[in-house]
Amino acid sequence: MNIDPEIETLLPVLNTGFPAVETMSGAEARAAVRSRYRAPDHPQPIGAVEERTIPGPGGDIPVRIYWPAAPSHAPAPMVVFAHGGGFVFCDLDTHDDLCRSLSNGIAAIVVSVDYRLAPESRWPAAVEDVYAAVCWAAGEAERLGGDVSKIVVAGDSAGGNLAAVTAILTRDRGGPDIACQALLYPVLAADFDTESYRRFDTGFYNTRAAMTWYWDQYVPEAGDRAHPHVAPLHADLRGLPQAVVITAGFDPLRSEGEEYAEALAAQGVPVVHHGYAGAIHGFMTMPALTLAGEAKKRVCTDILAVLED
Repeated sequence: MNIDPEIETLLPVLNTGFPAVETMSGAEARAAVRSRYRAPDHPQPIGAVEERTIPGPGGDIPVRIYWPAAPSHAPAPMVVFAHGGGFVFCDLDTHDDLCRSLSNGIAAIVVSVDYRLAPESRWPAAVEDVYAAVCWAAGEAERLGGDVSKIVVAGDSAGGNLAAVTAILTRDRGGPDIACQALLYPVLAADFDTESYRRFDTGFYNTRAAMTWYWDQYVPEAGDRAHPHVAPLHADLRGLPQAVVITAGFDPLRSEGEEYAEALAAQGVPVVHHGYAGAIHGFMTMPALTLAGEAKKRVCTDILAVLED
């Protein structure tokens, strides 16, 4: 297995430039990551964008709603998106390009959720916010121009965890109905001794030390980490919506993503799993990478295939 040449060139900069979050407080890590963000000079064109707040269990939740540049469905599919960032950092801006790509690529309305962050707001705050956003999107589908029968819950990394758990919550709480869950290199269990954690614990951008720290911020009580609403790998997976799962070959999280795709399929859940052998964690939010563009197009195609099934 060879690393993608573009990623190999970029990797030294990523490894030296990303802050050692495990040495920081949550607020310090958030500030350090935010300081690295550079808004693009020319964002991907989109049909329309609206910033607003929606009601949530802990107060109003900021969301950013995207309408596609060229709608092809009336009403349109809806994607509720949870950003990554270790449950601690990142925001609507850091994942703006990915959300624009999903909106245009699926011709969907995307609701990006600025959920509460750890450690100030620990589990289950974040996932309850995402679940609330799904409920809100379903209730507001007609006003937004969306199709309530084609709701997708999606997320990358920690957001992939929140998307997977939200799919479980919608099943267990009797709705809203989810047509597809799209999980991009998701966090699925607090197991730091998998094959991919052992192979890629350091030197490949995302590290075991950082992942351990993220879990300490989000779910500090070790006894809670086996809860199915924390670690979907420990959940009953029967009856869940169809899944699109993306994994990266040089990612400590690869093993759990692969295991989850296999576990879903074993329980009769249709799964499309694409493993990008040469990729690292987070590669789909690195727009300069050719592989990122290819993966974004493919995941949109996969989601559309599920919605049209």
